[in-house]
Amino acid sequence: MNRPVMVPGEPALGAGLDFLFRPSGVAIVGASNDPNRIGGRPIAFMRRGGYAGRVFPVNPGHAEVQGLPAYASILDVRDNIDLAVIALPAALVSEAVDQCIARGIKALTIFTSGFAEIDAEGAAAQDRIRNQCRSAGVRLLGPNCLGLMNVRTGMFLTFSTVLDAVTLIPGSVSMASQSGAFGAYFCGLAAQRGIGFSQYVATGNESDVDTADCIAWLAGDPQTRVIAAYIEGCRSGDRLREALRLAKDAGKPVVIYKAGSSAIGAAAVNSHTGSLAGSDAIWDAILEAGGVHRVRSIQALQDTVYALSLGVRPKGRSVGIISGSGGVGISLADAVSDAGLDLRPMPPEAQADIKAMNPFASAMNPIDTTAQVLNDLTLFGRMLKIMLRDGGYDSVIVFLMQYAYDEKFFASWKKALLEVKQEFPDRLFVLCMAAPEKVARELEAEGFILFDDPGRAASAIAALAKGHPPVVACQPAGAAASPAAAHANAKDGAVTALDEIESRRLLEAAGVPFAPQVVASDMVGAVNGAETLGYPVVLKILSPDIAHKSDVGGVKINLGNAAEVRAAWTAIMAAAASAAPHAVIQGAVVAKMISGGVETIIGVHRDPTFGPMVMFGIGGVAVELYGDVAFRPAPLTPADAEKMIRSIKGFALLSGFRGKPAVNLAQLVDVVVSVGRLAAADDRIASAEINPFIALPDGGVAVDALVLKQRTAQGPTQ
Repeated sequence: MNRPVMVPGEPALGAGLDFLFRPSGVAIVGASNDPNRIGGRPIAFMRRGGYAGRVFPVNPGHAEVQGLPAYASILDVRDNIDLAVIALPAALVSEAVDQCIARGIKALTIFTSGFAEIDAEGAAAQDRIRNQCRSAGVRLLGPNCLGLMNVRTGMFLTFSTVLDAVTLIPGSVSMASQSGAFGAYFCGLAAQRGIGFSQYVATGNESDVDTADCIAWLAGDPQTRVIAAYIEGCRSGDRLREALRLAKDAGKPVVIYKAGSSAIGAAAVNSHTGSLAGSDAIWDAILEAGGVHRVRSIQALQDTVYALSLGVRPKGRSVGIISGSGGVGISLADAVSDAGLDLRPMPPEAQADIKAMNPFASAMNPIDTTAQVLNDLTLFGRMLKIMLRDGGYDSVIVFLMQYAYDEKFFASWKKALLEVKQEFPDRLFVLCMAAPEKVARELEAEGFILFDDPGRAASAIAALAKGHPPVVACQPAGAAASPAAAHANAKDGAVTALDEIESRRLLEAAGVPFAPQVVASDMVGAVNGAETLGYPVVLKILSPDIAHKSDVGGVKINLGNAAEVRAAWTAIMAAAASAAPHAVIQGAVVAKMISGGVETIIGVHRDPTFGPMVMFGIGGVAVELYGDVAFRPAPLTPADAEKMIRSIKGFALLSGFRGKPAVNLAQLVDVVVSVGRLAAADDRIASAEINPFIALPDGGVAVDALVLKQRTAQGPTQ
């Protein structure tokens, strides 16, 4: 689906942002003659940066500001202006916005603080300003923002001090940041690394323009190759997912530093699925589904953006290592393995060829060239060529110490590198070395990637080799309400638990197979049910007030005869009365005992931001102890579901562990897809959980289920 996701009252995703990033003229309302003041810095930066567009300072107290003609009011400017920056005290902002709208300004950037980040009164003032702009069709960046920069045009509409410390160079990286200070600091560090920028925007309070808007616009910016973002949260999960889809469709990698956490839904305390669906787990799933490179440090953000910006991508995950140091080779091998890359050994014939030319070398992978390469400088190039030709590695890491600081000595190494790279243009070459900046930039211009730390080199290769899984398709019209609508009336306690029979009925209708069972209202019925099903059986307390039956002693398994069923009935009723004296007891469920197989958990949790999130993992009573689960947004495709199942650490248990037969993976995929489809189609489902679903070679079955539904005005929904 190509149409933008819309939230009522919001402009279309990315609409009107041309006026922010590429304005025909810029006005600074509250302009200052002092280049160190907030209203003076943008003018000083743009004059220094060679901005070719027209700048109109607005200040009633001056006829001229920093050498430019000044205007008493924005209404006095007769030339064409697309964008106005407001750098005034909060009390004067609303009037300035009115004047900008009257003047026909298409976009506003408000530096001023003192709005929603302060108190309720400030939030109300911010809402009024946003409504002013939306009624007039004007896009608003901020308030309380650090502004934006178009580095290629020299448009530095910011008051950040980073531009006093570094000179940003034009390039292909763009950044959107919810924190102005974080984003500016990153830009400074990246510039020192030689990374070039196209656009930078700090979204501030996001009263109108948000990070999703910016990512969507940057996806269509021909001068942006890589999109970086700093995110603490989002007001619309739909909009963010759509923005990520647009970037993926445009072939532009997105690197996100996600900080902070969001609230967990009201249903979380009542189900394993909810308690495991912490905000970070949900964000992981959303970003993974969007093909995002998620990083957890500013160094990783810098390294990943740097590597991606050079535009060289490996075809796969195999890595060869060649080093003159055995110790560094081992360190690199550890880092490559830790990054989940393929460190397969060299073929035996290739190892023999290496040994023939250098008997002292270790030829497995890593290749340890030893110091012999210093006596015969041709050895290095010949060994590297064998590694790539016969080993067939997608990427190669070459350790070159500080050789680059000796220009004459390094010339032969550089020549060999260039010759081999020319012969293997489809391979990724990563140099682990220390080098003067001039040499580093020259090597990067030839397509080499440089790192001075083995771990960072391996992590960068892993990022470059990352596949981009399909973003979850937009839901068909009417398939599911938006997360905002689904949670409009969801408050603490605004859900009701269905009992096991009701939960089973709902899930069974969706396509989930269950173990045979009967419901008994008394001990005699339990024995009769067991006789009908055939022994052994399981006996479970039936109550809408007891979510986790085993926690209160309400489950007895492997009952082999009528006497054991009677004893079990007495025991579970007594246990339930003691542990949950106010619970409504409806009887017990008698189910066929399922032997063997692997206990899994399949569930769905409705996140307040991103909507229904499907969970799969290793289940049973210790599911929260192990926490071996994965999440994906609903609905899922079969490919999404299979990838999620394969991603858990315990997948080996499902694929045939220690000689045991593999489970029916295709059926597991079908069940996961069915649960996701159910949750996406029915926004009353707050949480659903099948624990365990016993996976078997010939097809598994669910043996317990719990569904929590939103209450409606008429009471619990069924």
